[in-house]
Parts: sequence; C-alpha cells; structure tokens
Amino acid sequence: MNKQQKVILYTAIGVAVALVALVGVLIYSNNSRTASLNEAEARADSLALANDRLVLTNEFNELNASFSMYEDQQMYLTNDSLVQQYNQARMKVEGLLQELDKEKKSNAANRARIKALESEIATLKGILKHYLEEIDRLSKENEGLRKDLQEVRSRNEQLTSAVTVATKSNEELTQTVKQAKKLNITGLHLSALNKKGKAEKKVGKIQQLAVGFTVSPNTTAAAGMKDFYVRIVTPEGSLLSGNVTFPMDGANVPATAHRQVEYANDEISVTIYWDVNTTLTAGDYTVEVFCDGYRLASRHFQLGK
Repeated sequence: MNKQQKVILYTAIGVAVALVALVGVLIYSNNSRTASLNEAEARADSLALANDRLVLTNEFNELNASFSMYEDQQMYLTNDSLVQQYNQARMKVEGLLQELDKEKKSNAANRARIKALESEIATLKGILKHYLEEIDRLSKENEGLRKDLQEVRSRNEQLTSAVTVATKSNEELTQTVKQAKKLNITGLHLSALNKKGKAEKKVGKIQQLAVGFTVSPNTTAAAGMKDFYVRIVTPEGSLLSGNVTFPMDGANVPATAHRQVEYANDEISVTIYWDVNTTLTAGDYTVEVFCDGYRLASRHFQLGK
C-alpha cells in the first residue's frame, strides 16, 4: 500500500469515527430531551391533578357550608333519609380526599380518585339540591299552616269576644229585668205609739213601732202575695228582734217584723207593726224594708228626747 492509499484509509477511518461519535451525541441528546419532556409532562400532570383536587375540595366545603345553614330546619322533614344520604355521600368524599393526600407517586391512581371524587361530589350536589327543595316546600307548607292557625285563633278570639259581649249583654239585660221586677216604695216612715195607739214622743212610754210605706205600681213585677220584712236597728247597733227571718243571697237574715199583703201591680199602702219587748233608748234608729230578696229602702229616724 502506497502512501496515498494509506492517507485515504486513515481519512476514511477518521470520518467513520467522527460519524459514530456524532450519532452517539445525537442519540444522547435525544434521550436527554425525551427525559426532560417526560419530566415536564409529569410535573404538569401533577399540577393539574393538584388543581383539580383543590377545585373539588372547595366545592365540597361550599356544599357542607350550604348544608350546615339549613341543619336547624331539619324539623320540617317528615323523615331524615335525605340527611342520611347526604352524610353517607360526604363520608365517601372525605375518604377519597384522604386517599389523595396519601398517594404520592402514581398520577394514574390520582386521576382515578379525582374522577371518583367528581362523581361523588355530583351525587352530593344532587342530594343537597333535593334536600333544600324539600325543606323549602315543607317550610312554605308550615308557613301556610301557621297562617291558617293564626286565622283560626283570630276567629276564635273574635267569637270569644262576641260571646263575652253577648254574655255581658245578657247579664245586663237579666239585671235590668230583675231591677224592673223589683218593687219600689215611697214615703217610708217610722211611728212610735203608746198603749192607746196614739203618737208617743217619750221613749219610755212607747209600746209599739209602726213602719209605713207606699208600694208604687209596677206591671213588670209578678202579682200575688208579697212578704214584706222590716229590720229596725237601735242606736247601739242591735236589731230589735221579732223572731222572724227571710232568705236573701243564700242566707237567712233575721228581721224585726213581717207582713204579707196581696199585690196586684197597683199602688198600695202597707204598715207593719212591732210590739216593743225590750227597753228602748233615745237616739238614731235605722229602718230597712225588704221584699223578694231586694232591699227596697233604708232610712234613719230619731226617737225620744
């Protein structure tokens, strides 16, 4: 091999070595670029998963906040099945979030849990929507019932008021009728008589006391026999006794004297006598007249000197 041939051979070998080196460099560079791309893609995938997890976590927290706002209105629900469903779905979401916190390596596993988390949160939203609609419906029904109850109470109060007014009116009417039936007397007087039936001024010589009065006409009062009772009270406050009683306000009241007369709704004069059976003293005497359970009159008279 001559010198020229050797030069050509060595040149060819050098070129081949250079080509091999270039190919190696290219292969290494391509592998490095591929590894970098894969690493960047993995980082991007991890960031996307973290963002998805953050979004879903915020949605979950917002759902729980909305649920908590209406927990005090669970009394409107006829049963708590919706609450149970919500709590079960919430526990699943919380479990998936905990699994995501523990998973550090496999993005594929994270993506599967993110998908499951999206599904569970969608279920949670549906339950919460139904729950709020049910509470709103029942709340409106209860509001309607409360209004109906208030109207019933108002009507009852009006009826009670009307009954009270009517009762009071009837009582007043009854009292008016009773008062209308009550006999009226005029000219009430007390006379002191001696043993001859003449007027006597000296207390020591009084043998009889006479109470006289006139009964006015009254067409409302019941006609028939009427019992008139007289009470005479001494200056000392003692009742002059006649061993007579009459009923009044559920009790038997002692009287001084009594007389029964027939009343025909016309004017009639009545005199009731009492025979003195005790020592009288000079002073102020009180005379009262009663009939049909009413006190018809009361006056004071002076006897003696």
